[in-house]
Amino acid sequence: MRKHNTSLRATAAILLAVVMVFGLIGCTSGASANEHAPGNQNSSNTSSGSQTPTSGSNNTQSANQTPASGSNNTPAAPPNTSAINVVWYPNESSNTHAEIRAEVNRLITQATGRPANAVTTTDYTIAIEAIASGSADIAMAMGAVGYIEAKNRNPAVDVMFTNSDANWTLDGAKYFSWLCVNIEDADEYRSGNTYSIDNIRGKKISFVSNSSTSGFRVPTSAIISHFASDNLTEDDLIEGGRNNFFSEVNFGQSHQGSAINLLTGNADVSAFCDIELQAYFDIVSGDVSSVGSVFRIKADADAPFNVHAGKEFVVIACTPVFNGPCAVNPQNLSADEIKAIIDLFTSEEVASNELLFYDANVEGAFGLYKKGSSYGYVATTDSWYDPYR
Repeated sequence: MRKHNTSLRATAAILLAVVMVFGLIGCTSGASANEHAPGNQNSSNTSSGSQTPTSGSNNTQSANQTPASGSNNTPAAPPNTSAINVVWYPNESSNTHAEIRAEVNRLITQATGRPANAVTTTDYTIAIEAIASGSADIAMAMGAVGYIEAKNRNPAVDVMFTNSDANWTLDGAKYFSWLCVNIEDADEYRSGNTYSIDNIRGKKISFVSNSSTSGFRVPTSAIISHFASDNLTEDDLIEGGRNNFFSEVNFGQSHQGSAINLLTGNADVSAFCDIELQAYFDIVSGDVSSVGSVFRIKADADAPFNVHAGKEFVVIACTPVFNGPCAVNPQNLSADEIKAIIDLFTSEEVASNELLFYDANVEGAFGLYKKGSSYGYVATTDSWYDPYR
């Protein structure tokens, strides 16, 4: 009997030792799994999924909670504090627009908390390449064609907003592409009680840039359509084209530059738009949307228009154009930052900003857009510009 009991006690002791060994192995394995589990901190601070964290505990996190920013395994990315580069076409790169550029920088900083730099240019292609390559993050006041060229080079480039119509919508968000002549030459282009482009063949012409929507693409399309029987192409309307349609072709590299070509006699006919010249002329008769309207260079116009004060020109062709977009390259901007910029620029606050949308009825007032033509900025889409593709 004693021998039997001794045998039982020995067997029990062996079994107990085995259980203890496996238990120890299990504890060690469990601790290792906890240490490397995504979102978990060290085992002393981690609760199981079934436990409720103690109120006020700084270190306890349930398995179903999202790890706090800055936890050991998900370190927070450092904030992007680099400057946001804002590129402008040559039209808005002059000293006349310096205060406007500074105001746009201020608003971008307000929206993002990051400094903003204005990048001025002397050529459309420089601005287009800047936004396509990412050396610029935002391109203000592009034309439809320039934006499409940038997007073709880099599909990540996208539109954000454009200046609206007077009702703060896209419905009438348009400006006007003009073909103009000097007032003293206007009778050569008369057709009854209006004007026509019938007699522009053989003349000296000035365009803005072959990347300009209203200063090249739209007027050349109008000319090709008007002279349909000639089967012209854009190449035929540039110096060296097979038909030599014009005697001389110049590019002003900005709307202001193309207008100066007209005023100085370097061109008989010039293409430019109403928006980019609004700071330099007064309306003598008509309006910005009508053939036959007459405009006069202001007495106090900034250079280089100051030496042409009092000179008048006439619109002989006028075509509406969709307002150009403000575009973004997102490589240096987060989605939240882009949204913040769009939200601010399409707000009443910016619509009421007199440096961007000015009241033309106030003497001496000047800004980026006339309040009577554009109420403010409105969000737009890439597809809205499909007619120019």
